[in-house]
Amino acid sequence: MTPMHRNMWREIGANKGRFVAIVLIILLGTLTFVGIQGAGPGLTDSMDQTVKNEHLSDVQLFSSTGFTAADVRTAEKVSGAQAELVKFKYVTGGKDDWAIALYGYQKVAKQNQLVLRSGHLPKQANQIVLDQRAKADYGYKLGQTLTFSKDAKLKQRTYKIVGFADSPQYVDNNERGAANVGDGKVRFFAYIPAQEMNSAVATQLNVGFASLQSKNSYAASYQSAVAKQKAALKRVFKARAKTRSAALYAQALAPITAQETKLQAAQSQLDAGLAQVKAASGGQVTTTPELTAQQAQLTAATKKLAAAKQEAKTATQTTYTWQTREDLPGFSAFGDSADRIAAIANVFPVFFFLIAALITFTTITRMVEEARGQIGTFKALGFGRLAIARNYIVYALMAGLLGGIIGGVAGNLTLPRFIVSLYDAVIPMTATIPVMTGSLVIAVAFSLVATVGAAALVTHRELAERPAELMRPRAPKSAKRILLERIRPLWRHLSFNEKVSYRNLFRYKSRMIMTIVGIAGGTGLILTGFGLRDSISATGSQQYGQVFHYDATVALAAANKQTAAIDLIKASGKYQSSLPINQTSGKAQANGEQINDINLFTPRAGHFRRYVTLANQGKTYALPTQGLVISQKIANKLQVKTGDTVTFTRAGKKAVKIKVSGVTTNYIGVFAYMSPKAYTEAFGQAPTTNALLVKLAKMSDQQRQQLAHRLLKDEAALGTSFKADATQSISNMGTSLNPIVFIFILLSGILSFVVLYNLTNINVSERIRELSTIKVLGFYDREVTMYIVRENIVMTLVGIVFGYGVGYGLLRYILHQAETTQVIFPVLLNAMSYVWATLLMLAFTGIVMLVTHKRLQRIDMVGALKSNE
Repeated sequence: MTPMHRNMWREIGANKGRFVAIVLIILLGTLTFVGIQGAGPGLTDSMDQTVKNEHLSDVQLFSSTGFTAADVRTAEKVSGAQAELVKFKYVTGGKDDWAIALYGYQKVAKQNQLVLRSGHLPKQANQIVLDQRAKADYGYKLGQTLTFSKDAKLKQRTYKIVGFADSPQYVDNNERGAANVGDGKVRFFAYIPAQEMNSAVATQLNVGFASLQSKNSYAASYQSAVAKQKAALKRVFKARAKTRSAALYAQALAPITAQETKLQAAQSQLDAGLAQVKAASGGQVTTTPELTAQQAQLTAATKKLAAAKQEAKTATQTTYTWQTREDLPGFSAFGDSADRIAAIANVFPVFFFLIAALITFTTITRMVEEARGQIGTFKALGFGRLAIARNYIVYALMAGLLGGIIGGVAGNLTLPRFIVSLYDAVIPMTATIPVMTGSLVIAVAFSLVATVGAAALVTHRELAERPAELMRPRAPKSAKRILLERIRPLWRHLSFNEKVSYRNLFRYKSRMIMTIVGIAGGTGLILTGFGLRDSISATGSQQYGQVFHYDATVALAAANKQTAAIDLIKASGKYQSSLPINQTSGKAQANGEQINDINLFTPRAGHFRRYVTLANQGKTYALPTQGLVISQKIANKLQVKTGDTVTFTRAGKKAVKIKVSGVTTNYIGVFAYMSPKAYTEAFGQAPTTNALLVKLAKMSDQQRQQLAHRLLKDEAALGTSFKADATQSISNMGTSLNPIVFIFILLSGILSFVVLYNLTNINVSERIRELSTIKVLGFYDREVTMYIVRENIVMTLVGIVFGYGVGYGLLRYILHQAETTQVIFPVLLNAMSYVWATLLMLAFTGIVMLVTHKRLQRIDMVGALKSNE
């Protein structure tokens, strides 16, 4: 081992704390960077692997007239398609007549396979397997029975529960979709033997494509490929729909045709009778009362048959409803959640890593500067510049590689897996974590820039000096008057130690700035973590407290059902008021951009601002009589403002150009608003009432369910959506991001502590002679400690204040990056978030102060004061 290498190992051994601190800071930075970067892909890959293991179909078809084996053959005309028939329908049943998604179980089915959690699959006609959610949320147990309503039209009504399972068609345990029965909200799914469904034909056709199994379900390539396959299926089913309709119509027409033949025969007999009467009377009498009555009966029967024919034609008209994986309950929402995490991961870990790299760069720089005497000695002994520089570069390389590789690998293996495991309670998944090679390489590269780059830069600068200059310590910086000294009344009241501390702060400006930057960065990161929690959890209350002021939206079955719907709501005893509106959907275009699925509200009468607040930059305004009011998301996407023009297209209607009369704050969903006058001018027709915005007194979940059920059952409404359900969904969204927020806060806290400790450690090392001197002069241990700590307290307080601004700015940027078409997060930081961030940083300062105090008690004063000369 060469003297240089031996010296390097001695340096590491003598200053273990510094080496460990450098490794730890780099490790934390790379662990966070690689780990959080892998969270989004880890979630989507895990979900994709889960649905592939359970053979989730790529496309699902629903037919108004059912499916037969001929439909399977039609689907399989598309290259690579594999189709299966499934009996499915929405029914009501259970303890409170819930809406249930009921499937016919087939042992031979290969797609959408159930994952059994307990019990066994149906083996007998009276057995049923329930959704795992039915056990967890509704208290069902093995051996109990579940009874369906008569309207379910099953072979039997009561079935014995023999198992609980998960299905790839329902990936989110908080979401089961909507139905046209019960209260409109599906509570859980169930499987009974297919023959028990009491249906001659299947109602669902599952189609899978082997060529798509190699693609990630959330990747753009998969979505593009499945769209092409769906288009191919639509082409072959276009002709099949006509064939199916014609066959069913002919089948339905057979008895009608037989009746028509009988009526024609009866009409012929009646005509003959009329002719006889006319001939017998010599043309004086054309009919008799009996014949007239028979003619009336025949005419009525003929009209009934004509109506029956029209009814049969309508009933046998085959229409298809298409959906892909992204249309399944919770599937797209999960992808959006993963995308939000990925968006956050593109900002937070980068800032985190930059703070870590900056502190590491400073640490390495100061370490090399401290060793200038040693560098001068080696240079005087004849060692070359490269040999000397290599000593410190290898030291830095070891620290950078050790921290970078361990942190990167640990981050890749732990954080994404931990996040997936936290999701498992809500969304059962098979953990599949991708290797984040790109992120790992970037992290290690930046780690080496921060360590090796700093070592190379400083050694190059130091080696430019002569050995004699290097072997002498740098002359201490001269003290200068500071601003506080000019404030004489304040300065006179400070103690000697306080004056020294404040002078030292400004004497070593680079040290002060770096410490403040480190503390501000740590505070900002912690505050950002708390802010993410505050903003995400407050999204629902902001939308349904400051923007929307109604409790339910009732989609009317027809315009003339408004009174009936209001009467039913009043009968619940919870009705307060309502506003009739026209609710339609459409898309808007401008500046080459387009945004779809816009909900357009047009109030028919009443005080609109009592139900919806229109506001821009905190200022509220009434609904303008002219033009279109759009939400902030539409304005941002289309790059338009008040006074600009957009092209608006209602579903199935022509596009029209409308002037933007206002932009309003909105957090959830995509909304636009028009007055009745503006609507009529824009679209050439008056808006019709098709929905109600309803204000209700406080209701329990059961009361809401009963009201929605009654509105559907009495055919007054097509569906009812409640504020409580929407806020619960938003709360679930916030809950899904809580693991990420927790990790951010935890890692930010650890980094802040390590940074503060490391900077304090450097400060003590650089000023060891100064501290030894004042200790020799008789300062007590507490006074020596406060000599350093007093500076730290000031810098901590200043850093915390700057950290508030850093945290708010970083939070605002992250939330902007995490926006989706459907969700904009409010930038919100509660007072307690500031309090917690401040207390954590003060606690870290206190711990570092205690550690520093113990170290200063063990100072070797004689060794420290020995002259280098």
